[in-house]
Amino acid sequence: MEKFLLLALFGICMAHFEGVTVVYLRRVLGITNSQSNKEFFKKIDKNYILIEKTREIATILILVILALLVGEKWLDMMVVFLWTFAFWDLFYYLSLYILIRWPPNFTTVDVLFLIPRPWIAPVWIPIGISSITIIIITILLLTSNL
Repeated sequence: MEKFLLLALFGICMAHFEGVTVVYLRRVLGITNSQSNKEFFKKIDKNYILIEKTREIATILILVILALLVGEKWLDMMVVFLWTFAFWDLFYYLSLYILIRWPPNFTTVDVLFLIPRPWIAPVWIPIGISSITIIIITILLLTSNL
């Protein structure tokens, strides 16, 4: 269980790091703290979209590598990946809210990912999926030998 607490902390730290990066990106792009980035997505130079995709790939690879290093079996690696991903995703939105009060509500639309193509949806979707993932894995951890 201690391993999963540390993995949760890792995900939370990674989320804050990314949240701070996005605050700076929003400022540079001229997106106000209350605006969704969906409107600006179409205006951004395609080279910057490509650069952003490399950041997303790096983020996923960090989580995959962590899962490979920490997990003992394939199932354990998958659980480690999903657990850490869920904390990263959930606390990313919490970090943004603490820093700039964004998103203003759960129905705010966001560009969630760019890979393989843009995923655009209200923020309640990733928040809900991450929360459910954390709950399910917590139950598994408390009732099994993961």
